[in-house]
Amino acid sequence: MKIATENLKKLLLIMFCTATLLAGCNRSEPAQTRLETAAEVQVTTQAENVISGTVIQWSETAFDMRLADGTEYTFTIGAATAVTGAVEPGCTVEVRFYGSLSNVSIVALSVTVLQPPTTTAPETTIAPETEKSVAQQELSDAQKIMQNMTLEQKVGQMFITRCPDSDAAAAVEQYQPGGYVLFARDFKDQTPDSVRANIRSYQDAAVVDMLIAVDEEGGDVNRVSLYTQFRQTPFWSPQKLYNNGGWDLVVSDTREKATLLKSLGINLNLAPVCDVANKGSYIYSRTFGADAKLTAEYVSRVVFTMNEYGIGSALKHFPGYGDNVNTHTGIAYDNRDYNTFQTRDFLPFQAGIQSGAGAVLVSHNIVKCMDAEYPASLSPKVHEILRDELQFTGVIMTDDLYMDAIKEYTGDDASKAAVQAIKAGNDLLCCSDFKTQIPAAIQAVKSGEISIERVEESVLRILNWKLQLGIIQPPAE
Repeated sequence: MKIATENLKKLLLIMFCTATLLAGCNRSEPAQTRLETAAEVQVTTQAENVISGTVIQWSETAFDMRLADGTEYTFTIGAATAVTGAVEPGCTVEVRFYGSLSNVSIVALSVTVLQPPTTTAPETTIAPETEKSVAQQELSDAQKIMQNMTLEQKVGQMFITRCPDSDAAAAVEQYQPGGYVLFARDFKDQTPDSVRANIRSYQDAAVVDMLIAVDEEGGDVNRVSLYTQFRQTPFWSPQKLYNNGGWDLVVSDTREKATLLKSLGINLNLAPVCDVANKGSYIYSRTFGADAKLTAEYVSRVVFTMNEYGIGSALKHFPGYGDNVNTHTGIAYDNRDYNTFQTRDFLPFQAGIQSGAGAVLVSHNIVKCMDAEYPASLSPKVHEILRDELQFTGVIMTDDLYMDAIKEYTGDDASKAAVQAIKAGNDLLCCSDFKTQIPAAIQAVKSGEISIERVEESVLRILNWKLQLGIIQPPAE
């Protein structure tokens, strides 16, 4: 009897261990193996969420999904996204992601097919008036705002200018620019409270609240963190961040940077740098210092985090700076073939666009394979590539039109550069000589050299971006 009892105990123990092992197997990850390289390890400091819905459109880089309540979201497929099953329009999938749902693209951690299509895939028709997407609502709001703007105010929106060192609020009241760019001099002898007060005075003078921008790239280019009253040490370069702490440090740095800038009233950081370059070149120290694929991963993570924290980003310097010389001091000629851009330089920009970047900044390089005549910032052909090939629908902005590369091309006539930049397809002109260039652009519209439709096309994009960032609010019904 004692032997039988002992055998029974052993049998029960074996059954218990087997059940525990099976339960552990059921909780394991999908069978598809995920590569754990430095470029693909997901940051786990954010809350992980899971939702399910029906796939509307699917591609190798992104997909649209409709939830049971009818809301639709766009997800980006990154280098580390695990896809299990044959995904096609009409199938039901489960999606895991970090952060929260928003009206910008969200990077999916994994996509798992729960049920294949049972009927014909849903048609991507325009939703009824009562079911407009967030973006459509914002476009309608932008149109309502624009309808009440004068020609002078519309043209002013197309300029983001260097903040004057005196009477800056008065200049806003007179010219109504779309934004100011702040430089180190605007922080050197200031305190956080005085910077906030200055920015508030600019916004109070604006009919439409402004983009307030800085170049806080980290490393060689910092404006705010140069001074200890804002941060104990300057922000590190992207290369130094990654080398010392991997993706975790890159993301935490982006969060801290966004939090600091927003606390001061700054709503746009002219970053990240998307260029791929070799050691020893002018731009290299400002880049991520890696190949195109790893740089694309860096850009995607930074843009995603900036969006989470509600601060605008600008991908620069399209179509890719490469190893060219400094355009602050003269014209740079890029002799590379177009395939190099398609297979290398475009990749980080595409990643940033798919992750929801609001703007792309165009360089002054003359890229011969795209346009041998005009600098990229003044070239309609380069802008067509950005719109048509990279399918960017947001705000295109110039690099500073005050740089010597533009002066060498257009001469000392600042008005000529501004008019050509608008005709090329730029939405937002970065400039210093706005007191000359804004009136010149207004006159070009009045004379018919620039159509009012061309101006309004850009103003709608700018207003829509400001709505997305919460800089301005929808008009009251």
